[in-house]
Amino acid sequence: MVDTETLGRLFGQIGVIFFIMAIGAFISVSFSTKALDTAVAALANRLRSKGWLLITAVMVLFSLLGSTMGFSVETLGFYALFIPLMTALGYDRMVTSGMIILGALVGVMGATVNPFSIGVAAGEARLSIGDGLGLRLLLWALLTAMAIAWVLRYAGKVRRDPAASLVAGEDLGDGEAAQEPAVEHRLTGTQKWVLVITGLAFALMIFSVIPWSSIFGAHTGPADDTLTHTTAVRPYFFELNWWFPQLSMLFILACIPVAAVARIREKELVRLIGAGAADMLGPAMVVLLAGGVSVIMTNTQTLDTILHAMESLVTGTSAGLFTVITIGINIPLALLIPSSSGHATLAMPLLAPLADFAGVSRSVTVTAWIMAHGLTLMWAPTSVVLVGGLAIAKVSYDKWLRFVWPLLMGLLVVATGIVAIAAAA
Repeated sequence: MVDTETLGRLFGQIGVIFFIMAIGAFISVSFSTKALDTAVAALANRLRSKGWLLITAVMVLFSLLGSTMGFSVETLGFYALFIPLMTALGYDRMVTSGMIILGALVGVMGATVNPFSIGVAAGEARLSIGDGLGLRLLLWALLTAMAIAWVLRYAGKVRRDPAASLVAGEDLGDGEAAQEPAVEHRLTGTQKWVLVITGLAFALMIFSVIPWSSIFGAHTGPADDTLTHTTAVRPYFFELNWWFPQLSMLFILACIPVAAVARIREKELVRLIGAGAADMLGPAMVVLLAGGVSVIMTNTQTLDTILHAMESLVTGTSAGLFTVITIGINIPLALLIPSSSGHATLAMPLLAPLADFAGVSRSVTVTAWIMAHGLTLMWAPTSVVLVGGLAIAKVSYDKWLRFVWPLLMGLLVVATGIVAIAAAA
């Protein structure tokens, strides 16, 4: 019998894989309209006479996109726009690199509802994406403000005294690049509608996974069903409790109105969906393999052995110290596994039960994990966003470390302190 209560069940990692590929399909269709590229170019053109405001606006935008949809690798296409523009405003290539790289990656570090990191980690920890959202919003705001202040401080110093530039000897050829590339600065009506649809799709995703009953004090229960992802015993009528199957279909269906307003023909739409999903096969395979490692560790009782050994270490440990240990453990893991999805799939099956042993909320543990992962991407030579961006901007890796290490220490101290306080509360 077919009815509205019939549920198709997705076992193992297939739900995560479908979700990642669905997101890729939607991004492919949406980006084919160049709506986001043009919106950023229009913003840059409007604020071109106010350098500090341009830096702030771009970093807030990139951080917000990184926090909500994992926007980071896509920033590699914006260097051609911003390098000549920032040079004309009196800044160096380090300012451009910091604005783009830190803008996106501080958003990844302060992820709120990023489906590729928080979504996967929450699924592995048997939580909702909305669990711990308030703490992550606070951290996102603080960390983003710190990154912006750091870039603005350096940018102001370079503009006042060009000799203070860390890359003064490497800025050869900037004069040849003084002309901005031909980038359209005006959004068409179609592109405006695409941005609206994209915003609505992600807004619905956020709304659908937030445990509203928990926020407003209704009677709630644990998220103990990884298939239906039940988070409340008596949810409000507007509480959707969607999870990977529903969210996957949301983004597949969202491709249709984008195609309709952009007049994308049926064959081209199918091609874009296929290409976008194919682009995500790499991350999907990482999730699959990491899940396989977890299964092998479970079936061979290796995970049980590790948990038993580590239980004695964390038993009696303060909640604050446990979060510090969690961040410390995951920094080298993120260096080896720069994929947030793969890192979450591999680490959370171990961290979630350890958090129970230590008396720490699993949602706080997820937040501690993403803090470590995002922070590592800002300096790790395995980070594609970092290494690729520095190569395009012609900024050496050692100069980047010299520029960013005080900020990284500050971000680490603030993030660790706040998460430790949240764990102990």
